[in-house]
Amino acid sequence: MSAAASVSLVSASFSYPGGKAGIFDVSLDIAPGELLVCIGPSGCGKTTLLKMIAGFLPCAAGRVLLDGEDVTGVAVRERQCGIVFQSYALFPHMRVWENVAYPLRVRDVPIEERRWRAEEMLDLVGLGGYGARLPSELSGGQQQRVALARALVFKPRVLLLDEPLSALDAATRLSMRDEIRRIQKQQNIASLLITHDQDEALSLADRVAILREGRLVQVAEPKHMYDQPADAFVASFIGRANLIDGTVAGPDVVDTPIGRVATIDHALPPGTSVRLLVRPEKIAPMRVDAAAISTGENNFAVTVLHDRFFGASREIEVSTGQGLLKINTASREDITHVHVPREAVQFLPTP
Repeated sequence: MSAAASVSLVSASFSYPGGKAGIFDVSLDIAPGELLVCIGPSGCGKTTLLKMIAGFLPCAAGRVLLDGEDVTGVAVRERQCGIVFQSYALFPHMRVWENVAYPLRVRDVPIEERRWRAEEMLDLVGLGGYGARLPSELSGGQQQRVALARALVFKPRVLLLDEPLSALDAATRLSMRDEIRRIQKQQNIASLLITHDQDEALSLADRVAILREGRLVQVAEPKHMYDQPADAFVASFIGRANLIDGTVAGPDVVDTPIGRVATIDHALPPGTSVRLLVRPEKIAPMRVDAAAISTGENNFAVTVLHDRFFGASREIEVSTGQGLLKINTASREDITHVHVPREAVQFLPTP
């Protein structure tokens, strides 16, 4: 295995014709052995970012560094990036081991060495003994493993994965998440994975990078990004979120469409416009007599509008006052009121 390398983008930009789409002034680091997952809405620049690192797209400005070496003007092959495409891109007429060995073939590695190195990688991805088969004889998950083995067989400096699980069924996706994580850590290789799946990002990543309209909005560990989003866009894109606009009424209260909300102490003067975040799983549903809780802090009478049952949990939407709230709960009880703990209320930057 080659020494672990790092990846850096330094104020990197690339614009497609017209100039509205692309990547704009992005600076980003991926440490040796780190798995960074990039997410964002369709067209935000995720795949463009990956292609700039690989060398398929040039930097209009800025630099790309691999282990501190400036490779901005270096050709794709010389960058030594292993790439796994969404479509797998396996050669249908080649046997599995030949597909895996193809990067070695184009590098003029002798056939004997190609064969044993390919078989070694197939063992790594759990496909030992499958080398003589054709891709058409494999399941989608197995084909994805072949593509991953091919990307790693020549000992790349960086591993780039462009929505590698999107074509798989739900059960196979879950198992392949674990496999990608295991193999990536075993190889100790700096890796960038592109996905549109938030659960995939949160469960796989050492850190998550979120793009919006070609610009980097936030980079953080998954728990930090979920618990402390940089703004309302991140809060609503990562998981479900209640975003509530209001006006400060006192040192620890805000008037909102759902009613007066008690918050943690803040230094904002009365009359300040604010935006609050409350995650749905932090709202406690209740079924009690209204009189018993009329004086309780952040207790609100609600009307259930939608109730979606998912077995272990429910996703509920309720109306209260002039506003709406989303709730995630495992409770099976009917809901007449909800309680919002004041520590669950976060302040976000206002637009």
